[in-house]
Amino acid sequence: MVRILLLSGEGERRKLTETESFKSQLMYAAASILAKLADADIRSKAPGDEAFLKAYYDAHKNEYEQVHAHHILIRAQGSPLPLNPGQQDLSDAEALAKAQEIRQKIVDGGDFAALARAESNDGGSSAKGGDLGFLKRGQIVPSFEDAVFGLRVGELSQPVKTAYGYHIIRVDEKKPTRSFEELRPELEKNLQNEASRKAVADLKAKTKIVIDPEFAETAKPPIAPKEAGPKQ
Repeated sequence: MVRILLLSGEGERRKLTETESFKSQLMYAAASILAKLADADIRSKAPGDEAFLKAYYDAHKNEYEQVHAHHILIRAQGSPLPLNPGQQDLSDAEALAKAQEIRQKIVDGGDFAALARAESNDGGSSAKGGDLGFLKRGQIVPSFEDAVFGLRVGELSQPVKTAYGYHIIRVDEKKPTRSFEELRPELEKNLQNEASRKAVADLKAKTKIVIDPEFAETAKPPIAPKEAGPKQ
């Protein structure tokens, strides 16, 4: 603080307050402070009364459900996942047939975790026997989410198609939605975030925004950056 005050005084003596740089930075700093205060004011009025908060809980409580799931992924052509060395690039029909074959092995008593380690193309979970841990809504692609949250505990899915290929999913545990009182802090925060987003969206809709191309232009580096090497 002492350093800032000393240099600030020196800046006044040097008449730097009269420069365009100071004036533009001062204007932006003041706007930034006022924007934060406005956002805080919007958020402080967001939660509403008790009845409104409970209605919000009732409308959104299924979003807080969690499931513990395992899966086996069979990659199909077009998947964003890279092929492993020596791995065959299966067509959609071939991937589906393989997924159905593995599912039948599990139904016949095969070990899910062992098959996941041997066959799954999801490198993040295959070493753990296909364990995905607890999942919340919004964390996963819609078709996978619909399937996993629609399964009963212990139930094995039919092959589920996503952009990655075909998944065989098993739900091992479900955590029930927490009570209203347990979720109150999280609900209030979500309402505040929604109120803030809506306020900004409404302001944008009512305001003509023009971006100065010179201000928005990103300066090109004088020397092209070196390409990143493979991660070790």
